Amino acid sequence: MVKPKRVGHVVLNVSNVEESTRFYTEVLGFEVSSKRDIGTFLTCGKIHHDLALFQAPEDATPVSRGQIGLNHVAVQVPDIDMLKETYRRLNEFNVSIEGLTDHGMTSSIYFTDPDGIRIEYFCNTTETAEEGLAIMRSPERTNKPLVLEEAAV
Repeated sequence: MVKPKRVGHVVLNVSNVEESTRFYTEVLGFEVSSKRDIGTFLTCGKIHHDLALFQAPEDATPVSRGQIGLNHVAVQVPDIDMLKETYRRLNEFNVSIEGLTDHGMTSSIYFTDPDGIRIEYFCNTTETAEEGLAIMRSPERTNKPLVLEEAAV
C-alpha cells in the first residue's frame, strides 16, 4: 500500500495575487520564495515552498464553504505563545476570526483570507505525536472553546 510521507504544499487560486501575497506575508508571516508569471510561491522557511498563490480567472466565482472542495488550510505554529501572537496580529489587521478551539491535541484559530478561504493556525498541545494521535482516536474527545486573551484585571 502507498504510504504518504506528508502533505507537500497547498496551491490556492486567488482573485488578486498581490493582495493575497501581502496578506500571507504581512499578516501571517510567510516569506516569498519565488514570484513567477503563474503566481507567488511562499515558504515557512524550511522548504522551497509550502503555499502557492495562483491568479484565478477573471470570471471565477468563490465556492461556498460547506460545498465540495477545500474546507480549510491548516498551518502549524511552534507553540501557544506564537498562537497568541497570531491572534493579536489578526486582530490588529481587523481579520474576522471565526473561532478559537481547543481540540485536545491542538489549539486552533480559524479565520479567512481576503478571498474567504478558511485558514486554521494551530499549535500542538501534546509532547509527542503518539499522545496527539491517542487523543484524536479517543471516543471521549470533544472540542472546547479556546481562550487566548487574559482576563482584564
